Amino acid sequence: MSSSKEPLLVGLDIGSHTVKVCQLRPGKDGLELMALGNTVLPIDAVEDGRIQDDAAVGEAISRLFRNLKISERRVGVSVSGYSVIVKKISTEILSEQDLAAHIPTVAEQYIPFDIKDVYLDYQDLHTISADKQRTDVLLIAAKKEIIDGYLQLLERLRLKPMLVDVDSFALENIYELTSGAAENVALVDIGASTININIIAGGNSLLARDIVAGSRQITELIARRLGIDEAEAERLKLGLVPPGEHQKEIEEMYLGTCTQWILEIKKNLDLYRAKNAANPVQKIVLSGGGSRVQGLEGFIKQETGLEVSHVNPFANIRFNPKKLDEDYVRNLAPEMAIAAGLAIRPARW
Repeated sequence: MSSSKEPLLVGLDIGSHTVKVCQLRPGKDGLELMALGNTVLPIDAVEDGRIQDDAAVGEAISRLFRNLKISERRVGVSVSGYSVIVKKISTEILSEQDLAAHIPTVAEQYIPFDIKDVYLDYQDLHTISADKQRTDVLLIAAKKEIIDGYLQLLERLRLKPMLVDVDSFALENIYELTSGAAENVALVDIGASTININIIAGGNSLLARDIVAGSRQITELIARRLGIDEAEAERLKLGLVPPGEHQKEIEEMYLGTCTQWILEIKKNLDLYRAKNAANPVQKIVLSGGGSRVQGLEGFIKQETGLEVSHVNPFANIRFNPKKLDEDYVRNLAPEMAIAAGLAIRPARW
């Protein structure tokens, strides 16, 4: 955690449906929430983690900074999707210097891209094997063209990108800060087009997956089935307009889509369990705009048999109710987890 006087990055979460911004300030009494907000992007402005419409995304970011009166230019962003690979690998125990030299060589067999086309990072999990010969390393690779696209856009906006993280790790950071729990947990962030799953045990991320699915599926399904445009379908999905005679049909669409999500979650829980039987997952913690689907929490609990709750990224973070409406903060909280996880990072990074 940063010192009380050390400034923090502005957390910037660029999703496929909305851009989210969060700014925190450290103080003697802990962190204070200074600004947060989101704005909807045009359809297909961002697709599977790739920025397709620089102008639209740039205008959305600029508008948020302007409306929220954020003067800090140092930002942290995160990525997810097909262009990001996170994999736990086993390697011989090496010195820090030797491991850094070894990773690019061993990474080639795990990454489905040309090694020259990706940025590599890793984390030694220090899970020493029984014979004290091997350890686990978390390998992270991201396509350069995706990362460079983010960096170039932010620099054109006169922002200073200091950190590029992975969505699931940003979520892990804010969960650990606000919960303080040491239990084994599956963090599940349901966005518009991506579901991030990060299973943490013993303080380490042991399985991280991005699934191409999300709440936009429901929007598209409603639009297609009812013969309406996606803007109207989105309003129906969010309950901004009454479903009328279509209520039963819409409920069936919700059920079918949520069942697919739960099957994917269970598949990853089974994959984790097969390799980590001694450290079972104890609970599932949800975040993301898609996690607010009515009845989803209970449905997941019923199908997995695990305790299910929602992360509150602003637990233990104070804010001035005269400047930020309490209902506004509470309603936005589920989808602000990744932005908040970026916003706790020191601006010196």
